[in-house]
Amino acid sequence: MQLQFNDLFLKMQQQLETSQAVLSDELLIELVDRIRPGDIKNNEEIHQKFQALIQALLLTPNAVSTLQRFLLQLISRYKQSSLYADTGILSLDGFWNQLFQRLGAHFLPMINDETQLQDLVRRVFHQRSDKDWLICIHSSEWQQLFSLLNTGHGYQHEKLEIKRELIKAITVLSYRISGIGLYPEFISAYPELTEYESPFLVQNREIIEFIEAYKKLHRNVDEINVQPQPDASQALVMIEQCRDVVLKIRRATRRIGVSISLTYLLSLLEQCLDRIEILLNLITEEDEIRYESLGTLLEDVTEAIYSEQSVRSLLTTNSELIALQVTENASKTGEHYVSTDKQGFLGMYKAAAGAGVIIALMATFKILAARLTLAPMMHAFIYSMNYSLGFMLIHVLHFTVATKQPAMTAAALASTVQQRRGSKTAQIAELAALIINIIRTQFVAILGNISIAIPTAAVVTWLWQVTMHEPLLAHTKAAALLHSLNPFTSLAVPHAAIAGVCLFLSGLIAGYFDNMAVYRKVGPRLKAHVRLKNLMGQKRLDKFAGYIETNLGALAGNFLFGIMLGSMGTIGFILGLPLDIRHIAFASANFIQGLMSINGTPEIGLIIVSFLGVLMIGMTNLFVSFSLTIIVALRARRVRFEQWKPLAKLVLTHFLTRPSDFFWPPKDPLVVNDSSQNHKNTH
Repeated sequence: MQLQFNDLFLKMQQQLETSQAVLSDELLIELVDRIRPGDIKNNEEIHQKFQALIQALLLTPNAVSTLQRFLLQLISRYKQSSLYADTGILSLDGFWNQLFQRLGAHFLPMINDETQLQDLVRRVFHQRSDKDWLICIHSSEWQQLFSLLNTGHGYQHEKLEIKRELIKAITVLSYRISGIGLYPEFISAYPELTEYESPFLVQNREIIEFIEAYKKLHRNVDEINVQPQPDASQALVMIEQCRDVVLKIRRATRRIGVSISLTYLLSLLEQCLDRIEILLNLITEEDEIRYESLGTLLEDVTEAIYSEQSVRSLLTTNSELIALQVTENASKTGEHYVSTDKQGFLGMYKAAAGAGVIIALMATFKILAARLTLAPMMHAFIYSMNYSLGFMLIHVLHFTVATKQPAMTAAALASTVQQRRGSKTAQIAELAALIINIIRTQFVAILGNISIAIPTAAVVTWLWQVTMHEPLLAHTKAAALLHSLNPFTSLAVPHAAIAGVCLFLSGLIAGYFDNMAVYRKVGPRLKAHVRLKNLMGQKRLDKFAGYIETNLGALAGNFLFGIMLGSMGTIGFILGLPLDIRHIAFASANFIQGLMSINGTPEIGLIIVSFLGVLMIGMTNLFVSFSLTIIVALRARRVRFEQWKPLAKLVLTHFLTRPSDFFWPPKDPLVVNDSSQNHKNTH
């Protein structure tokens, strides 16, 4: 692709030769417009256009000198240090202040300072997609372009001014890094910082010494310096040591937990360390490193121009560590929800059966509570407490609600994907075995819930009719209840999807509170509570504190999940929207209660359609909660798993060859492979 740049170079030359002329940034904008690809995903077009610019500079007389002088004089009109030190780096305001500021900017946009170099970058790279094609340019191409633009020894005053601005930015960033390294929360996360000289303080000393030597060497641009250039290697070594501390803290968060403020500090510190390394490389005399760093800086600031007011960018930058911690706790819990042998399989059935009894009683209590004449909010409160306390009781008694599993097992699956042990074939086989174990465990958990919830609800309904001499449900209420289970004429499936979202959120909530229990040292603080010690005695208090520390996440997740289920219908009523929830365990109980309360003998078609609705509700619950959780878990671990098709094919093949493995545990540990020998002992 041959592009013509001669007219632009000529216009730049004319402006430079005109005395007291104001350089027009429109020429630079036009230059970038001509090398901007029509398709940002077409790498060939990107490289062709970029090479066309380089060829034009090589072949056109005086083009290099003209463009070099034009850029230097144009840049020197703007304040530069803020671009180097602030653009693309989080503010010290903190996460919440930044969040509200960015939300406000969407309604009342910020005013751009036209004296800052950011404003020129914003006008030149005026398309949001510019960052995408700039990233595709190879470091060798940046080196080729910037080595051309740095040809000769002219324009030293302009170059020295840019270096002075870079020095200002390096100084600001160095002091900022020192300050962040002294935050109490940072030291609390890594107490070793107080035991020896902190690298965050040492890097500042090394950088200040380097800067003083650099200033002394370049104090007079007209003098010919024969002294060796100051060495920044020691400063860069300390920057690496700072990075090591950040990495250690990130690893320690799995053990000590993490908070939003600590996550924000870590993200801010990593950005500062990355930027100060780039700026140090820019003022060294090694051309190859300098030109590559200049290209990286251009890519960073171009991306930052469009993300500095983005709420999504802020959440993405700061949510990864917390999402990882939350899903990490969920995955640990999820491992207990996957049975691999007959003993675990039967144990899961017993736990689910116990939950089925409580669920039948909760469903009955909700029907009775619906008879009360109360304000909508009071109904929501009673329904919520019914669900919340019931789910918490199920947890305390070590029972299992089937639909609570996906949010946990999906995180466990994502954790397995992240490890990536062995070859791809071995990884897929391992994942297929885990998925089959998960499906089988889900099956027995649902079977346990339904097989006990239905007869228990039937017994409770019969006892009510016998003792109270009236049906539990009026005929119209029973008909409406059965209609709400019909997947074809009601909103049962969409409402089941809403319940699936609530299940997903409850899993995240459980992980969050598990993390908080560790990070805030809930257990040790309870053990040291003076009033509780006097009330309960130290021995009982220690036992209570240990239980709360271990189970706070599950209790909080169950309690808030109950509130979500109990209040969703009321929220829909208040807003005038068709919002409600359908949960398989309660739907199964309502199914038998509705059939027993309807006038006469129910038709076989009604029974089949209603039971089909119960099954579809369960499938929707599981699919929605599992899908959402595994997406979040994989993103939190920065894992991209592209092997879904062969994985699905392997699971399907196993189902066709050995379907019993999906419903009953095999005698030997499950091994999945492409051959017909899907079952063998691993020992």
